[in-house]
Amino acid sequence: MYSTSRQRRLTAAALTALAVAVSATACSSGSGGSGSKDAAGGTYTVWDPYPQFAKDSDWAKLLDQCGGKAGVKIKRTAFDTSDLANKTLLAAQQGNSPDVLIVDNPVVSTLAEAGVLTTTDDNKLDTSKADPNLLAAGQSGGKTYGTPIGANTLALYYNKEVLKEAGVDIASVKDWKSLTAALAKVKKAGKKGITFSAIGTEEGSFQFLPWFWGSGAQLTALDSEQAVSALSLWKDWLKKGYAPNSVINNTQTTSWQEFASGDYAFSENGTWQLANAEKAGFDYGVIPVPAATGGNAAAPTGGEFVTIPVQKDAGRYATSQKLVTCLTSTDNLYNTDTTLSYVAPTSEVQDKQVAANAELKPWVDAVKAAKGRTSDDLGTKYPKISEQLWKAVQSALSGAESPKDALAKAQSSVK
Repeated sequence: MYSTSRQRRLTAAALTALAVAVSATACSSGSGGSGSKDAAGGTYTVWDPYPQFAKDSDWAKLLDQCGGKAGVKIKRTAFDTSDLANKTLLAAQQGNSPDVLIVDNPVVSTLAEAGVLTTTDDNKLDTSKADPNLLAAGQSGGKTYGTPIGANTLALYYNKEVLKEAGVDIASVKDWKSLTAALAKVKKAGKKGITFSAIGTEEGSFQFLPWFWGSGAQLTALDSEQAVSALSLWKDWLKKGYAPNSVINNTQTTSWQEFASGDYAFSENGTWQLANAEKAGFDYGVIPVPAATGGNAAAPTGGEFVTIPVQKDAGRYATSQKLVTCLTSTDNLYNTDTTLSYVAPTSEVQDKQVAANAELKPWVDAVKAAKGRTSDDLGTKYPKISEQLWKAVQSALSGAESPKDALAKAQSSVK
């Protein structure tokens, strides 16, 4: 078990890394609160990034139910995603961490390396049902810190009417060559091709990664031939007018608004746009982002991990483990992930989701091929790599540098 002697000092480096390890999806801001626990230990604190869920929401009721099963009361505090990470670091410095922390997956490795979180070896949390590719986002240095509560990722939405007018059969889009050919037909038919977000933030990296990984590139070698081919693909799309110049400043929200106009054939976006897609007023479909030579590209995973922070009183871990196990049980995962528009992290619940809603099938396929941004044991190295990656994308798409030169500079800066 963890003891106070194993708590490492939270360094400025950890705070800096955390500041840029932000999620590509956004939550609305919420009120903060204290992580203090009562002396009797009968109250357990839970911090989450879901301020959109009020006290009478199904999520809040689930927390109370899990507390009841464990014989304790739950004191829940909801924060904005970025605010939650900073509050967690401060609470750890003060020895006042919450008992259960639900946090954006790219932040897990930073908190783990700062000594904030217990490992599953320490807290005895069973993660055997979680899909390995999703669990990897919460692993660092050969240790696992928590379990995923759900995942979202990226895929390609398409406008059925636009493709029909252009004479494009979506079944023909299987790789980069066939996708580009489809975009050419769409432009020739007088419509617009594809929109995405290439903004100079984590959102830009998040959206570029399916193409980067789909080329066979690795984040440890930003200047590889495969990486250059991925950035060249985007650059060529802009040059030929298949994608608008606005992508350079597009967030995922503004990119979606372009697609929702009804003029575009494709939009790279996430599961969180499903509700908006239903309101768009035109028939749409979804396919996973294709890899360069076929098959599904690995898209980055969004979504949160349920973790158990280090406590002065190691005796609290047993009850915290019961709470996490309850929150991530099969029945509760189904309800929670449906509420969050997430794909479940286990095959068992994914099958249940698809049985209830067949339109989730391409999203389940995309999640099964997805990859954590901090996977491959990148941990706290990822934020620096990501920053150089989005700078390279910006430089190449704006015409300031060639894709090859931009990525060479990025790799040099990371080293």
